[in-house]
Amino acid sequence: MKKQADIERIALIDIGSNTVRLVIFNVETDAYYGIHELQNIKVSARLVQYIENGKMNAKGIQILTDLVANYLKIIAQYQVKRLITVATAAVRNSENVQEIVDHVYHKTGLNIRVLSDEEEAYYGNYAIRYTFDVYDGLSVDIGGGSTEVTLFKNKEIVKTHSFPFGAVSLTRQFFEGKKHSDPEAIKATRKWIKQQFQKVDWLKGAKVPLIGIGGSARNIAEVYQLQNNYPLAGMHGYSMQPKWVDETLKTFTTLSYDKLDSLDGLSKDRKDTIVSATIVFQQLLNVIDAPVFLLSRFGLREGLLIHYLNEHENEPYSLYSVPQQTVIRLSAQYNIQEIATNQRITISDMLLDQLEKNDLLTVDAEHLQWMYYGATLYMLGSFIESDSSSQHTFYIISNTNIPGFDHPDRARLALLASYKNRSLYKQYLRVLDDWFSEEEETLLLKLGSIIKFAEALNDSHVNTIQNIALEKNTTKGYDLTITYSGEIVSEQFQAEKQRNHFERAVGDHVNIYFQTANASN
Repeated sequence: MKKQADIERIALIDIGSNTVRLVIFNVETDAYYGIHELQNIKVSARLVQYIENGKMNAKGIQILTDLVANYLKIIAQYQVKRLITVATAAVRNSENVQEIVDHVYHKTGLNIRVLSDEEEAYYGNYAIRYTFDVYDGLSVDIGGGSTEVTLFKNKEIVKTHSFPFGAVSLTRQFFEGKKHSDPEAIKATRKWIKQQFQKVDWLKGAKVPLIGIGGSARNIAEVYQLQNNYPLAGMHGYSMQPKWVDETLKTFTTLSYDKLDSLDGLSKDRKDTIVSATIVFQQLLNVIDAPVFLLSRFGLREGLLIHYLNEHENEPYSLYSVPQQTVIRLSAQYNIQEIATNQRITISDMLLDQLEKNDLLTVDAEHLQWMYYGATLYMLGSFIESDSSSQHTFYIISNTNIPGFDHPDRARLALLASYKNRSLYKQYLRVLDDWFSEEEETLLLKLGSIIKFAEALNDSHVNTIQNIALEKNTTKGYDLTITYSGEIVSEQFQAEKQRNHFERAVGDHVNIYFQTANASN
């Protein structure tokens, strides 16, 4: 448990065109700066609907002011060190923006920072670049009254554009007084949006992954997942084929408006705008010829927070080492001992080196990295309960939003970090429904076996193992000679007990011998 002195509490009020949200974060102010969401409150204020003749009317301003006042009362209940308040399109595009800001300040004492469309796009994309291991892509954030798109190459922003339409404004423009499934309204919306995107030359044929930010994108993905019995939770890094977005739009338009209320995965406050939002994603996927639609759990708010930490805390978040930093933060979060982790990785590396030298196993650089990650987070579920640490480990990793990992990668990490025996491994694979080839399943099984055996040789966590050698026995199997210094406490017993795991990686019988470092000289 972190001491209170190690926690910095930061609150953020996000005033959007559709929703006004308060999020309170706990930031662990140690070497890793882990971020944990403590509170998240959303009100569907629909401020954009109070814009009349280019100005927000008095009712809209009062609704916003009352919401802010209520949020400040909630914030007062927490020990918040820093409050960040931003407003986007509905306030930004109002001709009386200064009147809105002044009214809120005079009534509540709160200063609102009105983000420009460039800033809004920048912070949303900032979250993506710092939480995805994707180097080239196009982020899209559909709000109630604007849509921001940002192209990045090699993790650097190349182009950005803000379109003056969003899910709420499009619905008002094309579906006012019509059914959500009206064919002519859908056709007109699709045609008009496509024309807007085609006006921006650098969008056409960009051929990069499209990465969706915000509630509409997550709702589309969640509906599709639930319709198709998807086995994992946690939206970040989920990958959809473009045709799946088409199928989900068909799901929305074939149901009656009333039945949308009972559609699992669709928020009730988005049911009147979800068709417009889906058409935006659909047309953008087509215009840029995207190979895949990726979902981000993190957006504007997380971008603002990570940017703030990087500016004020000596850049704890790296742009180019997202998976590595995530594994380190998870290790710290679940109190995994760093010394034991380093020993486990070292021994796993020694064992793998001997297998490769004897031409028993070949591992590419990517799977070698997975072995290191799995060894780092090995049995993190023991934080909850040691007797069922494997099951907890697999569930936690496979169902948690993990920055830098797509869902197949998350599953690989879960399989390796939770490896206890072949039976459980096969049980976990059944949940994943043929995600991996037989060859990769076998390789992951062997890597898990190596980590398991390395843990046996690391049982007392006193760093006794100095060297490992594997040689072909002249009569049967292989001889594994383990050189140690000091005293071995339980390693010899555990090695014999877990011998079958290493034999699985070898594919043959293994004789295990222990010798002191002095005896080997």
